[in-house]
Amino acid sequence: MDPVIVTLCILGTIVLILLIPLKGAGSFGYKPPSSRVHEADAVLSRRLLKPGTKDYDSYYADHPEFKIADDRSRNAPGLLDKHSRYFNQGPFAAARANFQVVEFLGELTHGQGIIKGNPPKPHNSQKVTTFIQNWMKQTGAHTVGFTKLKDYHLYSHRGRGPNKGQPIEKKDDSAIAITVEMDHRMMQSAPEGTSVMESSEQYLRSGVLALKLAAWIRELGYEATAHIDGNYEVICPLVAVDAGLGVVGRMGLLMTPKLGPRVRIAVVTTSIPLVYTTISPEKSTVHFCHHCKKCVDVCPSAAIPDGPREDTDGTKRWKINSEKCYHFWTTSGTDCGRCISVCPFSHRDNWFHRLIRSAIKNNLVFRYLTIKLDDVFYGRKPPVRPLPKWADLIDKP
Repeated sequence: MDPVIVTLCILGTIVLILLIPLKGAGSFGYKPPSSRVHEADAVLSRRLLKPGTKDYDSYYADHPEFKIADDRSRNAPGLLDKHSRYFNQGPFAAARANFQVVEFLGELTHGQGIIKGNPPKPHNSQKVTTFIQNWMKQTGAHTVGFTKLKDYHLYSHRGRGPNKGQPIEKKDDSAIAITVEMDHRMMQSAPEGTSVMESSEQYLRSGVLALKLAAWIRELGYEATAHIDGNYEVICPLVAVDAGLGVVGRMGLLMTPKLGPRVRIAVVTTSIPLVYTTISPEKSTVHFCHHCKKCVDVCPSAAIPDGPREDTDGTKRWKINSEKCYHFWTTSGTDCGRCISVCPFSHRDNWFHRLIRSAIKNNLVFRYLTIKLDDVFYGRKPPVRPLPKWADLIDKP
């Protein structure tokens, strides 16, 4: 049969399905958590505990369930280590450079307070919100959302840094979530070096956006704090969900409508008056994650659960095994990203995939069909693409 006719038939079928609303995801709604999380319990905070120190002994006396897994990861080569499985000098050095800059910028998250001699405060919250949204998008943001700051957005206590152990108090009224896109081609080589290179690049990019936005808000006479990689007082995905930017999927990451999990997030908390985003979390995406499970099948560490969402902290969610996931990071040398690279929602944001996503949202039957079709066209376990030639500094024999 003529390929053109086949293509037209497929497109015609999709359009027809788009016209038939059949949601079928009623039990996959979102309910926020009922309690706050101590940052010290996060695996990326625990990795900083040094054996033989008072902090190390004290933490594992209270949390012995983590000690074996954490020590196992400490004994592995480590993230970006030259002895790790995917070591490649170019991408690893680039990632280290990005993280060095991010660490330096971490000193700027709280700024120097409200700027003296600043102009009068603006009174039109809609204009302020519109300005922020357009400015952020013009200078590199993929999406921007606004929400009332809730208690459960915040960690209960700091888990790292000079203020470790101190409680985190809710001081601001609002939160602004910013996402940036991770490059599709760079992530197709995950879990090799370009994945951590791209991940660090977008942590840096989102951090710069959040820092300059917070500084701008302080120039207008309001309080503002930027929350960037390594310097979080908030749980960014929870803020992003309430700001209307997506839902949390099976892999524990924010699933955005156009890029799926292929984003990085930064947040600004502030006292400036804003108009909040009113988009409700999309049930159809969670329903899709419930049935898809492609990320489960390809996860190198078997860290992603294959069962239904479970009740945790007053909400239903999939809880990944952070210890298994992080141990793979310490052996591979990268922050993996394999789950991101294969997710059907991570495909390029072009007209065809936007049409597919619209059908997924609109029609229950098409949701099941898309999972099968994605396996046919991309494979149930898509192969890892080689590094782009320009990014590979290892000379092949």
